[in-house]
Amino acid sequence: MLTSRAIRQSFIDFFTEKDHTFVPSAPIVPHGDETLLFTNAGMNQFKDIFVGLTAPQWPRAVNSQKCLRVSGKHNDLEEVGKDTYHHTFFEMLGNWSFGDYFKAEAIEWAWELFTKVWGIPADKLWASVFAGDEKDGLPRDDEAAELWTKVTPIPAERVVAFGKKDNFWEMGDTGPCGPCSEVHIDLGPEACDMKGVAGHKCQVNGDCARYIELWNLVFIQYNRQPSGQLVPLAAKGVDTGAGLERVVAVLQNKGSNYDTDLFMPIINHASEMAGHPYTSQLGNRTDNAFRVIADHIRTLVFAITDGATPSNDGRGYVIRRILRRASRFGRELDLHEPFLHKLIPVVIDVLGDAFPEIRERAKHVSTVIEAEEASFGRTLDRGLDIFTNAAQRVVEASGQTLSGEDAFQLYDTYGFPLDLTQLMAQEKGLTVDTDRFAELMDQQRERARAAKKSDAFLSNLTDSELPSTEDASKYDADTCETTLVGWIDADGFHKEGQVPTDTEVGLIIEKTCFYAEAGGQVGDCGSVTGGDAHFDVETTARIANCVIHRGKVVSGAFSAGQTVTAIVSKDRNATQKNHTATHVLQWALQEVLGKSVSQQGSYVGPDYLRFDFTYPKAPTKDELVKVERLVRGKIAEDLPVTWTVMAKEDAQQLGAMALFGEKYGDEVRVVALGADSENALDQAFSREFCGGTHVNRLGAIGGFKIAKEESISAGVRRITAMTGPKLTTHLEQASDVVDQLSALLQMPAEKLPERVTQLLEDNKKLAKELKNASRAAGPDTIGEARDLLDAAEKAGDSSIIVGHLASTSIERGREAVDMLKKKAASAAIALGFEADGKVVLLVGVTDDLVKKGLKAGDVIKEIAPIVGGGGGGRPQMAQAGGKDPAKIDEALAKGAELIKGKLDA
Repeated sequence: MLTSRAIRQSFIDFFTEKDHTFVPSAPIVPHGDETLLFTNAGMNQFKDIFVGLTAPQWPRAVNSQKCLRVSGKHNDLEEVGKDTYHHTFFEMLGNWSFGDYFKAEAIEWAWELFTKVWGIPADKLWASVFAGDEKDGLPRDDEAAELWTKVTPIPAERVVAFGKKDNFWEMGDTGPCGPCSEVHIDLGPEACDMKGVAGHKCQVNGDCARYIELWNLVFIQYNRQPSGQLVPLAAKGVDTGAGLERVVAVLQNKGSNYDTDLFMPIINHASEMAGHPYTSQLGNRTDNAFRVIADHIRTLVFAITDGATPSNDGRGYVIRRILRRASRFGRELDLHEPFLHKLIPVVIDVLGDAFPEIRERAKHVSTVIEAEEASFGRTLDRGLDIFTNAAQRVVEASGQTLSGEDAFQLYDTYGFPLDLTQLMAQEKGLTVDTDRFAELMDQQRERARAAKKSDAFLSNLTDSELPSTEDASKYDADTCETTLVGWIDADGFHKEGQVPTDTEVGLIIEKTCFYAEAGGQVGDCGSVTGGDAHFDVETTARIANCVIHRGKVVSGAFSAGQTVTAIVSKDRNATQKNHTATHVLQWALQEVLGKSVSQQGSYVGPDYLRFDFTYPKAPTKDELVKVERLVRGKIAEDLPVTWTVMAKEDAQQLGAMALFGEKYGDEVRVVALGADSENALDQAFSREFCGGTHVNRLGAIGGFKIAKEESISAGVRRITAMTGPKLTTHLEQASDVVDQLSALLQMPAEKLPERVTQLLEDNKKLAKELKNASRAAGPDTIGEARDLLDAAEKAGDSSIIVGHLASTSIERGREAVDMLKKKAASAAIALGFEADGKVVLLVGVTDDLVKKGLKAGDVIKEIAPIVGGGGGGRPQMAQAGGKDPAKIDEALAKGAELIKGKLDA
């Protein structure tokens, strides 16, 4: 049986023998393309080539691309686990032609690889072509249909046509696209998972698993504009994609992708941890959970390796949702403690040879996943409390439906999938307002779309042949004289006429001294002047090799062909200081915290610098002081800053650091700190791949101060710091505050910390005294609880503590339960009382009895209805409310009965 490793390699070898260049996979987190959350197709990294913004380095290419489809147009998340072939992370085997070959070769080679190299029976293969689309004005792809029967032996009856949904491929809402021709395999009637369903018919693009798409041959002919218009591309291309997971399943003769050697090692390890067998059945709750976990852990490993971190927005939110979804499915397998990180070594065993980066970053990935899953475990318990309270409100109002708002809060804040909320509601005899939930989800998507970064300039450019900008002077000049080539706006590129004065545009000049935003450094601002005309440059960006100066005409008029002067703002000097300080900071962090520290991201502007780095815990105060001293020490030495351009391999051998996940060309710019010249780079204490602007000597930075150190996600820390004029202003303001406090407290500055500490301690003491006084004035809840403990019934070594307390607060009632647990060591507790006119029932169980099967939540669910309420909670502590105080004693008696029955069993 061919292994997945051998199948992947044979695909690459097949096309390299046909003069294709192997191009490594792009990171799963796109760099420099804000229109995509994640790389979702093999062609993403070639997008600029297809739209004509950059020239191809090779006429033909092949690779296996890491892909993730969990959002937007391509979203397979909810289907994962339910069938045999949907995934979030997958590998896309692909071959590309950039204006070289077209449909005939793509079709012929696909057939050759499938039938001659891999030996798939020809009579099992079907082909589909584009049937045309009236709305877009596109005809049927007769060319592809005819080629299938001309260059392969496939009969015409097995070439079928479908509409835009199935046979027109688009990367997203905008971008390169075109008709596609798919290769499907007929797995036979036994593969149908819709048998007995009325009206079902097995067919290509049907609803069952009998016909499976294996390879999509996309013929890139158009570029979709934001307006929806399709603009033909000057150079046609080929972009093919074959899902490795599906191909492996066919070649290994497996009925499910999850039964292949890509997934089974992961599933087997999860099965061992859970103590549940995997039976490869669809519709089976535990088997579904295994499939979800196996799929999602692959996604998490690759996404976090390539720079994504769990958070509350953008890519991070998607990753957090996936991790929480996997963790929640773990509970279906009785995996209640963090377990996902234990699967990482298995993922590396399966895929680490093909993608060595996951092996290099394994420690960081494990830290992030374990911490995030542990955090969700706590969030999940809190979410259960929120659900209990929401359900209780419905019951008290004699309702039957949990509101869409409550369901959405559980989804959005606590990571509860809707199906989990529905299941919990069903257990209480309730339904969920799914229509309102859907409305709130739509509103959230609209907000996300509105907030999403988009660049109308970029999305409207196609085959514009934007000129390359000569920008070498950005490193050593802040003014230059040049020629205005043209401008771009929402309508595209213009190289004739007068620049508009009433809207934002992007000026394109022949050469520039402006730095375009890249590598975390902000784009330069400044001005472009010509005669009496003045253009304010608000920021500078890059499209392919063209530098765009974005802003507005504020006076006079500009015309294409005019001689102009570009002037960079003095903010550049402050930005350069912060950028060089960032390099010194990374060196210092590695000196203090260890070489495992690596850059995760950065922001460099004129006001401050921000540096994100991998580290599993918060650096101590002493460690941060050492880092600051090291940075200031290097600044004081006033060492030289040198840069040079060299081959990437030479830079790597020199030990220059690169930003993990970033793609670099064959030549890179290396910035070295502490080297006298580019011929003495081995003298430098810091060497990094960097295209940014820097000071000439470290002394020019002037000073350095860490303003804040914080966690931005599990395993990733952030330092915000200042240098130069902004640091001076900050220190002056801090000095003013110290002077004011000294005057207010009438003492010298050096004694302020001691005095403030004393004031805080006095305040804490007074607060405690007030709390004790308040308790003394109210009912002695703790004293009542102690009396109940003294009179408690025993079941072996365990105490059964049940009692009706005087009216008190929920907080004091919970304190009483906690006190009783500690005093009794082994106990089951049921307390009832009134609080603000309502019934409160509390049940607490010590951990030893929870292990024996007695759970507080189970008891509370049984006794809460007696007082006309409902509730729930964790095994150790549960709470319920009610409306009938007269029945508190009855409820407590029932609770005592349930506890005794469980302990006597």
